[in-house]
Amino acid sequence: MRISDNPVHLAGKPLNHACHACAFFHTDEEKYRVLLPFILEGVERGDLATHIVNPAQRAAHLARLAQAGVDTDAAQAQGQLAVYTWDETYLQDGRFDQQRMIATLLALIAPTNAPPGKISRNIADMAWSPGARPEGYEIVEYEARLNQVLPDYHHPIVCTYDLTHFSADVVIDILRTHPMVIIGGILQENPFFVPPAAMLKELDARRLAGATPASAAR
Repeated sequence: MRISDNPVHLAGKPLNHACHACAFFHTDEEKYRVLLPFILEGVERGDLATHIVNPAQRAAHLARLAQAGVDTDAAQAQGQLAVYTWDETYLQDGRFDQQRMIATLLALIAPTNAPPGKISRNIADMAWSPGARPEGYEIVEYEARLNQVLPDYHHPIVCTYDLTHFSADVVIDILRTHPMVIIGGILQENPFFVPPAAMLKELDARRLAGATPASAAR
């Protein structure tokens, strides 16, 4: 099912095409204020909600959904809500592997996972990454490589970034790897997006030049 067959609404905008967006927030309150309408619209339509969260915050995340009116027990039992943790996805075996995670994500967002005629709405909390690779290269590479393999009509993917965890120059690189961006609670086409081949070439050139990126963790 193409997004254009049944437009969704994300961060104040109707979405008529595939979306891989980065969303920058300063607080959890800001994050849920922006993303809950997107989640609730999906629940009402019968779409699949696939969320990746901090294992320490899984219960709190489900509580937020319940407070917003989602019957989380029923949704999980019926296969309409799937909440995975970093340990089950990004940090399997306690480490981050780009290719393994790309394969994992593609399996999670496969159209066959969603109910017939519905889509999956995918949200991933990326705050695991400072601890996984402090210099920030791998997370930027991962986001760029993901763009190379996403199907043309993939379902919405929103990567959430807590701005208190990342330095400004790493945030800029992350921004450059996403075709769409949510800033100030509003979704927009990203004028700073760099095609993945060019971004990966640039990262390789930095390595050859011996450049050291700023730490992703403050």
